[in-house]
Amino acid sequence: MYSLQNVDVEGLNKKAQIIREHIITMIHKASMGHPGGSLSAVEIITALYFHIMNIDPSNPTWAERDRFVLSKGHACPALYAALAEKGFFPVDDLVTLRKSGSHLQGHPDMRKTPGIDISTGSLGNGFACALGMAIAGKASKKNYTVYALLGDGELQEGIVWEAAMAASHHNLNNLVVIIDYNGLQITGWVNCVNRIEPLVKKWEAFGWQALEIEGNDMASILSGFQKARKMSKPVVIIAHTTKGKGVSFMENIADWHGKAPNEEQMVKALEEIRKGCGA
Repeated sequence: MYSLQNVDVEGLNKKAQIIREHIITMIHKASMGHPGGSLSAVEIITALYFHIMNIDPSNPTWAERDRFVLSKGHACPALYAALAEKGFFPVDDLVTLRKSGSHLQGHPDMRKTPGIDISTGSLGNGFACALGMAIAGKASKKNYTVYALLGDGELQEGIVWEAAMAASHHNLNNLVVIIDYNGLQITGWVNCVNRIEPLVKKWEAFGWQALEIEGNDMASILSGFQKARKMSKPVVIIAHTTKGKGVSFMENIADWHGKAPNEEQMVKALEEIRKGCGA
């Protein structure tokens, strides 16, 4: 059992709260964006950037660094907030989200934003790129791990399963996929639009080790990553999350997949986040 004795879980949860505040503020300022899936992924991204991954903000292209691929690229506000808080670029840049000339566009761009390992947006392609990174790591005998965060609706893309099959074939134990399983996509409940269950059995059938965790619970996330490190095959972590986590009027509402809060909604959302609503 993974011990949290020497882990600052409270500090990580506080960082997650700050990242949630950034997400709401920056999407409001931009008057567009994707709050629902950004908020559901906060704890996962926080754990990766502030505890799990071996990275150096002063050297974003360090060859030995762990890689992170946000395959669900529309949730980039969560990633941008984490990168800024980690020191890859100034926190003040966050309010330029989606502005003309900003390095923080509506999907991650590796050519413009420090800390972005691959440009993503077309669903499924990010995972395929993560596969390539993991193969390259093996071929060059680098000791890095590639982490890829996918949306649950993204699993409806055929390229996901082609990449999953290839990862098993190449025995990529340096590849960890996390599924942000919040249950909703832009048009409604994922398993009503196109059922993806049974997920564990599907991934196992493709030769992966599958773990299930509570994706908005920091202790569960850290335990899952610790277990993944000990596996001898590619690992998928199915993280059960809540769309719009931390903001009561956004939670489990498909309409908040891609809609910006107005001024009144922003104020209410920030109040709830600061009070720990839904935490």
